[in-house]
Amino acid sequence: MKVVVGISGGVDSAVAALLLKHAGHQVTGVFMKNWEEDDTAEHCTAEEDLKMARAVCQHLDIELRTVNFSAEYWDRVFSYFLAEYRSGRTPNPDVLCNKEIKFNAFLEHALALGADKIATGHYARVAFIDGRHRLLKAADAGKDQTYFLYLLGQKELAHTLFPIGDLMKEEVRRIAEEAGLPNFDRRDSTGICFIGERDFRSFLARYLPATRGEIRTLAGEHVGEHEGAMYYTIGQRHGLGIGGAGDAWYVVGKDAERNLLYVAQGEHHPALYCESLIAGTVHWIGAAPRLPAALAAKTRYRQPEQPCRVGAAERGLHVSFNEPQRAITPGQSVVIYQNEECLGGAVIEQALHSMTDAGVGT
Repeated sequence: MKVVVGISGGVDSAVAALLLKHAGHQVTGVFMKNWEEDDTAEHCTAEEDLKMARAVCQHLDIELRTVNFSAEYWDRVFSYFLAEYRSGRTPNPDVLCNKEIKFNAFLEHALALGADKIATGHYARVAFIDGRHRLLKAADAGKDQTYFLYLLGQKELAHTLFPIGDLMKEEVRRIAEEAGLPNFDRRDSTGICFIGERDFRSFLARYLPATRGEIRTLAGEHVGEHEGAMYYTIGQRHGLGIGGAGDAWYVVGKDAERNLLYVAQGEHHPALYCESLIAGTVHWIGAAPRLPAALAAKTRYRQPEQPCRVGAAERGLHVSFNEPQRAITPGQSVVIYQNEECLGGAVIEQALHSMTDAGVGT
């Protein structure tokens, strides 16, 4: 097949391209530039990534093309990111980036180049079972990225290969080193791509200037000042500036309209936990399961799937967990699983616990 691989400069996409070439496919690499607002060496690694991508493709003797999706990223991902923070929620731009850029703009670009399939270095698997494509968890549970891919559909999965989905991360590194790839020991990128290593709050303030406001306890006691409620997320400990004796303080609620931040002391304070949530419009990768159903779900990337009961809500899903879950955050995604299969998910609208009854919005 003719396969177009998204080459990022990292070891995962490099090994994906290597494995495809070894399998006899006609492989072309594409480097995507998705951000250019302030892509200086200080803040953005795009030039360094491109240089490494070129070195990888030269080593593999495959063509490397470049494409600029910065306008699409701004319109489809970053604008949403800002709107969500402005409303007091905490979005996950990686989920939307996969849907709108890597498996939409990039896929269409690759198909226009005559590709049969696209491939990426994601840790995930695709299987065609009983007449439909299924998104399955990666062999490496610690690196599985299906959480970020739940918005993909049948068209995207039909055209996608995940060559490293059956490998452990250490195997990927070993294959890269044995093949002499120049990035075999390159550090994995972390965080949100357009922010890089800079201070998150300072970056966000450039686009969303905020007003200082009160930090209160759940009893209404004024215990400090914040830089802007939108800058904080549920479960956050650092950056609150609250002194005094006792356990550390954690963000347990936000009131964006009144610019109030609510906090409580203790890593395991009851206000940090809830047993259920309401999510918005659900995206099912294949056929929707019959609800209600006993399934599993995760509300953040680095979390094992949690047993739960999933039912229909007025405009989405109601998910009730068998055990209380910590720091469920509106704006993040709840992703639904059945054994090894990722079924789909939705954006969290509301975490349901005692704070809701007390009138404190989260």
